[in-house]
Amino acid sequence: MKYTAISDIGQKRSVNEDRAAMFVRSDYVRLGVVADGMGGHNAGDVASEMAISLLRRYFDSADANQFENVDSIRSWFQLAVKELNTEIYNYSLTHEECQGMGTTLLAAILSTNAKVLCHIGDSRAYEFLQGQLTQLTKDHSYVNVLVENGEISEEEAENHPKKNLIIKSLGTEKEIEPDIIPLSLPTYSYLLLCSDGLSNKVNKTDMATILGTPSSVREKGQKLIRLANENGGEDNISLVLINNTKEEV
Repeated sequence: MKYTAISDIGQKRSVNEDRAAMFVRSDYVRLGVVADGMGGHNAGDVASEMAISLLRRYFDSADANQFENVDSIRSWFQLAVKELNTEIYNYSLTHEECQGMGTTLLAAILSTNAKVLCHIGDSRAYEFLQGQLTQLTKDHSYVNVLVENGEISEEEAENHPKKNLIIKSLGTEKEIEPDIIPLSLPTYSYLLLCSDGLSNKVNKTDMATILGTPSSVREKGQKLIRLANENGGEDNISLVLINNTKEEV
């Protein structure tokens, strides 16, 4: 399995509130994660950093049997998200400068027997296989609710004035329920986890073109980041890109 994790500040922001990382345990279970923080002052980067660091701690200390199958990974994610949410929510209540902070969370557990996504917010996961790019997650956003209710089209959603208004995030409410999505992830497919700084600036056609080029995983990730910056780069841009091969990095 080959992978890369990249987080870029973009062209307009003075602080990077995104975090992206890939962690590998001694039993070769892998955790890829992207968190896009939000909040006043520096609160966004506090929330995303807490999400990443706490999730890594839970991941590193978990028993191996918690990653044996889809059901055990689902249970682990649900408990981890509950703990993460409580930690971030309570921190925001006790630190005035962080009140109202939150973060998206997009994480993938990849073990020998199962592969599972955990999703909160509007960061996105895509699968790329045999030239086809498929979005695996649904945005937890106001605009996506309008699309699903048939009130606006997907094309209208792209330019909607409330496009960036998300309705679910980690740490902003006392309780949160993530989407848990089992993955098939066939051999030689790609899994792309990214913040909206990438998905808002690079369309699916261009993503597929880059992922289909004969270059390394790292180079593909860098090309995606570069194109998002060339297209404006108004937001932070982060990704974890995984190629499901039997080879190592």
